[in-house]
Amino acid sequence: MAVLQGFWLIAVVIAVGWFIAHTKLFGREGQQMLARLTFWVGSPALLFLVVADADAAVLFSGFLFATLAGVFVTAGLYLLLARLVLRRPLSHAVMGGMSVSYVNANNLGVPIAVYVLGDASWAAPILLMQLLLLQPMWLAALDATGRGTVSVRRLVLSPITNPLTIGSLLGLVVALTGVELPAMVREPVDLIGGLAIPCMLLAFGISLRLSPLPTGRGTLAELSAMVLLKLAVMPAVTWLVAGPVLGLSTPEVLGAVVMASLPTAQNVFILAVAYRKGETLARDSVFATTFLAMPAMLLVVVLMGVG
Repeated sequence: MAVLQGFWLIAVVIAVGWFIAHTKLFGREGQQMLARLTFWVGSPALLFLVVADADAAVLFSGFLFATLAGVFVTAGLYLLLARLVLRRPLSHAVMGGMSVSYVNANNLGVPIAVYVLGDASWAAPILLMQLLLLQPMWLAALDATGRGTVSVRRLVLSPITNPLTIGSLLGLVVALTGVELPAMVREPVDLIGGLAIPCMLLAFGISLRLSPLPTGRGTLAELSAMVLLKLAVMPAVTWLVAGPVLGLSTPEVLGAVVMASLPTAQNVFILAVAYRKGETLARDSVFATTFLAMPAMLLVVVLMGVG
């Protein structure tokens, strides 16, 4: 029930975004405004609180390494496909790599962890890993490709000048030091952070209404490959490393594989809009993987023999 509620919540807010675009209440400018508000204001505050409240020790948990293996193998396979076979531009390939490797660990990960695994804490390791490792890595790559050349200085500096990464790092400082945030600090940040998810989903719904559906054999072929990589290859690699290689317990293997089966996160689309790179690609991958993630995760549970 929690899984269905999570998907239902997302679907309703996206539908509202679609409706306000259909009625012309919001257009392209409104979508850009919501995306910028999320990127520069709401998400940094939200990520600060998420990381500040987390246990940093989970970064070194066993199934995290299996998840990392799934992430890097999946992203690497897509980058090879995009560059060598499909001949996509580097910025397009980077956004596609992020789309197949960055999962919806917050909006869907938590309720799915509760429903399938019985404990919401299973979602924390991949959430922190994305915030502190994958997000800075992909943002640095996006910044570098936007300038036409890959500068070592730019790669080093871009993560620490990005609002999302700054919010995550400040939250990590609070988590590591054990500082108790006073109410007069926490409550305003909490209120601002509440902007992130609704604005993110509304912007996505607006895009679904204003942007054309994926067409053309090349586009559909690439999207199909991305869905296969995200919902099949990434969980399979994660299972291989967690089970046969590392020999983790059954709950740990299940946790790693289910978290790897999550769909592409909506904030990938927000980043695509903010950077103006691969917006259609990100939107389509979020939509397709979100639509198909539920059957994929149920199949994972059945194949692993978990009741």
